[in-house]
Amino acid sequence: MDETEKKGNGKISPEQSVLEREAGGEESSVSELDTLRQQLAAKELEAKENHDRYLRQVAELENFRKRMAREQAEAIRYANEKLMRDLLPTLDNLERAVEHAKAAGNGKPLLEGIEMVLRGLLEALSRHGLTQISTLGEVFDPEKHEAMAQVEAPESAPNTVVEEHHKGYYLFDRLLRPTLVSL
Repeated sequence: MDETEKKGNGKISPEQSVLEREAGGEESSVSELDTLRQQLAAKELEAKENHDRYLRQVAELENFRKRMAREQAEAIRYANEKLMRDLLPTLDNLERAVEHAKAAGNGKPLLEGIEMVLRGLLEALSRHGLTQISTLGEVFDPEKHEAMAQVEAPESAPNTVVEEHHKGYYLFDRLLRPTLVSL
């Protein structure tokens, strides 16, 4: 009996059986390979998303660190603000004492002593960031002036500061107290 007879009888030869199994195996191998490729692509996408998320978190942490450093530097820079505010009335009183001593005309040694104390105090405070706002003759600016009165001054332009009642001060770039003025 030869192979053609086996085929005709409906019987499958062992060689045919192996060939059919290999063909079926190839189909299952191809579908399994496609499945693995899809899984690999999905995992690569997931890895890329995780990497992107990681990079964003690193950048966010770096921004947080920079912001905290800026806030800490600002807190240190303005730590003396309350002290400076508390010393401003003392400055005002020293300035008034100098003005009264000048007006009285006597007590020159006392006047010189008070002026020295005032200069020393102003120098010490300026080393720590305090600066006076001089505004006489300037146009009124609500950011650094506080108007107390409006007076007739034909020699000056409208909204021009003609008199200072209390000097204003900055602590570095922050307004500590506005200048009290008359326009």
